[in-house]
Amino acid sequence: MSDPDLFGDEAAAPAPPEASAARPAQDAPDRGAPLAARMRPRSLEEFRGQEHLLGPGKAVRAMLDAGLPGSMILWGPPGSGKTTLARLIARETDASFVSFSAVTDGIGRVREVVREAAERLRATGRRTILFVDEIHRFNKAQQDAFLPHVEAGTIILIGATTENPSFEVVRPLLSRAPVSVLNPLSREDLESILREALTSVERGLGDLGMHADDEALVFLAEAADGDARRALGALEAAGALVGAGGQVDVDAAREALQYRFATYDKGGEEHYNLISALHKAVRGSDPDGALYWLARMIEGGEDPLFVARRLVRMASEDIGLADPQALTVAVAARDAFHFLGSPEGELALAEATLYLATAPKSNRAYQAWSAAVALARETPGEAVPLHIRNAPTSLMRDLGYAKGYRYDPLERDGVAAQTYLPESLLGRTLYRPGRFGHEKTVAARLAWWAERRREAEARDRNASEGEEDRGEEEP
Repeated sequence: MSDPDLFGDEAAAPAPPEASAARPAQDAPDRGAPLAARMRPRSLEEFRGQEHLLGPGKAVRAMLDAGLPGSMILWGPPGSGKTTLARLIARETDASFVSFSAVTDGIGRVREVVREAAERLRATGRRTILFVDEIHRFNKAQQDAFLPHVEAGTIILIGATTENPSFEVVRPLLSRAPVSVLNPLSREDLESILREALTSVERGLGDLGMHADDEALVFLAEAADGDARRALGALEAAGALVGAGGQVDVDAAREALQYRFATYDKGGEEHYNLISALHKAVRGSDPDGALYWLARMIEGGEDPLFVARRLVRMASEDIGLADPQALTVAVAARDAFHFLGSPEGELALAEATLYLATAPKSNRAYQAWSAAVALARETPGEAVPLHIRNAPTSLMRDLGYAKGYRYDPLERDGVAAQTYLPESLLGRTLYRPGRFGHEKTVAARLAWWAERRREAEARDRNASEGEEDRGEEEP
């Protein structure tokens, strides 16, 4: 069965005029457009950042030099240049550029674009780049429907996304449209963009005669967090504050920016990246790193109770019996936040984070539990040994349930000569204490019990001879 073609149509329409998907032109900028739109790079020479893609010999540059554009997925944060790069690829390769939004445009528009692209290719030999913004918002069936048109060469698909394509784009499409990662712009790149916008008469603010302190531009570049669109928007707002001929200082820049929102998405990849960073900083015994990532999550709007649950997990997984108090502290922090709420309860989470980060570490409990689960899955039919079975009825006792069981507290040294695993698993060791914290005491105690158990077994063997052993004190 062939893949569904959600974008096909029974009858092809006449070839559209070239104006419907014209070559990106260097038209005079609309002075009413936002500064970020007016300053959009018009050539690769004006494009800032992404040297790993556009530098000599790099993948996208090599494709452009060969004049052979290919389908791709551009993955990067907001303001890193995804849309601009797609437009420049079309310009450099003389391809028609059609922009499509997965949010605002419908299936009917895609059918139209595919039909027009086919007619254009037949009539003029000119290829069409279909730029799909936020491609992750298409469902699986809609993404699959691009495949026949990409394979046939009817369209060159360039998708843009801020979400991890591994999770959001179907694998068949990823195999036909390789992922190119765009990084946040550096502070230096953003400063260069801001200075150009400040001085450009044609497209920027140069006709207003404004100036900006170096410190103000550095502040805006750092506060933009790699987002050129945000940096230019803040500069434009600062210019409106000081007016024509004014001087943008740090105070004006700060007022224009108002608030530096955290780069965080509670439902996206960054959610998992930050909790991973917090967990690994705790595991690595770095209280400063752990506090920083905790603050990033809280300031970004993460549910503090989600963080609290993860702290409880860290206490069990990475600290365990090296410091049994860690689990108590983590659970208490969760309860304290639940009782106090924000912002007061956040301090309890910070305290628990510091406790976990500075506690001795051991994953031996985690390893032991994983080994026990694996063993249980391998041996689901192993019977409980008779001597440790429950025997609430006379029938069960007659069948040998609980026969031979010895109550340890009544035994010499509190240790009976008996085993607790199924016979086929005797000798298996699941838990091996570590060398740090409380587990050193646990290891000594287990060794002491093992020795007492061997002595108890010897006493049983020699019981008929009437030998007696003197008990020893438990460590």
